[in-house]
Amino acid sequence: MPDTIKIVVVTPDAKALEADVDMVTLTGIDGEMGILAGHMPLMTQLVAGEIILKRGSENTRFAVGDGFVQVTGEKVAILTDMAVSSDNIDETKAQEALQRAQARLSEKVSDEEVVALQATIVNANVQLRVKRANRK
Repeated sequence: MPDTIKIVVVTPDAKALEADVDMVTLTGIDGEMGILAGHMPLMTQLVAGEIILKRGSENTRFAVGDGFVQVTGEKVAILTDMAVSSDNIDETKAQEALQRAQARLSEKVSDEEVVALQATIVNANVQLRVKRANRK
């Protein structure tokens, strides 16, 4: 059995990540889980939050939106609406996006726009939480 597991993260825009790691930690609909090579097959809903990729003694953190996770013994495939490395999160831009979306929600908007604005709020909050929790 291999010591590493491949992770692939895909967003509507692009493949955000492909790497071999020792462990993936993510939050599914049933709670937080750690995934190692050889993990039993599983498919679950991904909850917006943080994924942690462990390689040796180094952890890389990503803010992710809602999505889906498929695990095989060799691979973790994640399909999500957002994936941003904590190093690439612009706290100011995330805060501005949050404030714009909250202000827009107070106006008369369509049901479709409400859903999009709520997704923006969730994603901006996740980015801010991940960035603030992982300051070096």
